[in-house]
Amino acid sequence: MKGIFLTGSSGFVGVNLLEYFESSIFLKYQRAAPIEINQDVVIHLAGKAHDLKNTTTPDEYYQVNTELTRKIFDAFLDSDARVFITLSSVKAVADELNTELFEDFTPKPVTDYGKSKLYAEQYILSKSISKCKRVYILRPCMIHGVGNKGNLNLLFN
Repeated sequence: MKGIFLTGSSGFVGVNLLEYFESSIFLKYQRAAPIEINQDVVIHLAGKAHDLKNTTTPDEYYQVNTELTRKIFDAFLDSDARVFITLSSVKAVADELNTELFEDFTPKPVTDYGKSKLYAEQYILSKSISKCKRVYILRPCMIHGVGNKGNLNLLFN
């Protein structure tokens, strides 16, 4: 195994992933660096999510969540890597639900965050993917743990 190309290594999920697994198998992508994938697996965690100070512009969500994902995914397609895993969000489908959520639910995000995540997913799914490659889009509803910046901490406070 040639290792794992990892984006978002300084974020909440990335830090915990590196803590849990032997970090020497990861090549940590540095923001704004050229994207060169020489590993077998790509785990794309980088994203803009929480804006607790309400200072993020809509464009920031699209630049990070949509455009960076496009660049990383295109590099994956051009590489010999075999697996691409990206962390999206349940917000790519809906910001609020009054019913159970199933896979055939028509996405209707309202926020720029949710829309930017959906656009990234749509881009990935619009591409022709070689039979020797695998692509996984994960949509967690909430990830919580010590040190996270999410909304659950606001509720606790």
